[in-house]
Amino acid sequence: MSLLRSVGRSVKEDTKEALMVPVDLVRGVGYTVDEVRNGRMSPVEPVKTLAITLGALAIVLTLLFPLYWILMSALSGSGGSIYSSGGLRLLPTDVSLQPFVWVVGDLIIPAYAISLNIPLTDLAVVFNTPQVTFLDASAHGVESPSGFKQFFVNSMTVAIPTVLIAMSLIVPGAYALSRREFIGREKILFGYVLLTQVGGGLGIAMLIGLYTVFVQLGFNDSKLALSVYYAATAVPFNTWLLKTYMDGIPVSYEEAAIVDGAPPWRVVTEVILPLSKAGLATVFIFTFLTGWTEFVVAQTLLGTENYTLPVGLYSLISEYSIPWARFSAFALTFAAPLGLVYLFAQRYIEGGLSFGGVEG
Repeated sequence: MSLLRSVGRSVKEDTKEALMVPVDLVRGVGYTVDEVRNGRMSPVEPVKTLAITLGALAIVLTLLFPLYWILMSALSGSGGSIYSSGGLRLLPTDVSLQPFVWVVGDLIIPAYAISLNIPLTDLAVVFNTPQVTFLDASAHGVESPSGFKQFFVNSMTVAIPTVLIAMSLIVPGAYALSRREFIGREKILFGYVLLTQVGGGLGIAMLIGLYTVFVQLGFNDSKLALSVYYAATAVPFNTWLLKTYMDGIPVSYEEAAIVDGAPPWRVVTEVILPLSKAGLATVFIFTFLTGWTEFVVAQTLLGTENYTLPVGLYSLISEYSIPWARFSAFALTFAAPLGLVYLFAQRYIEGGLSFGGVEG
């Protein structure tokens, strides 16, 4: 529970810092102006800082331009191509939210009938819950919403088991490789490094063989089997990454806890894991992304009813045309949660990667 409390405190602190950014910016500008007026700071310093900031902002805007271009395509009500023969246009000519309404579809909580049997009176009391409609697609001119909700559920039922299975192997494996000496430890570490370097290539090269095995075992359309495969591919790299992070935690912390009478499981849960929260956050996100964004294996193994979001996005492409407005809206809706998660967890990911020795 101490790990969860630590994460909760970090979330609270990050929220406060995000809310205070505009206030701190105004205070910083006021302080700089006051220092320059009183002669305690050279005017060259704030100008230099401003120039560097504007240059960095220009680079960021350049990198974000493809995302902006996709957003403009999604807001195009005409549903035309992502490019135009009439030249470059930075704003859509016919702004419409219909593509996003088509993606999200009808946001409705259906009504349910709840029946209560009372044995003493032999009465059956039925309660009907109301139907709550958040978004009626037909009211916005959309008669056939996409299957985004089903794709989303499929992706969640693949990504969540992937995380649970992988983390149950990664965390104890990383701790054992970092803190314990046992026979064959160096060979296991060498095997992890080997699989880390060639695992992705083997996954693609063995795709046909994997499909054959899954078909013979009857797992070719199983989301759980796909989760097990994703977890297996995520274990080597993430175990090595978390192990390297745990190597940086001083052994004296564990020794102090043992002297105080803490059993081994408390040493791990209340000392090692809280101090490894940056590494755990990095590994958690990487593992989740493995099950959330993978396309090739999911398209090969899953049937139409079990398509995940990447495969569902690809299914929008027809032989003769691409509905660019709907395609872009689908892609943005699919990617938005990942962007928000990364922005929130950026500090932990950077800390985990720098400690893990894969920075840069």
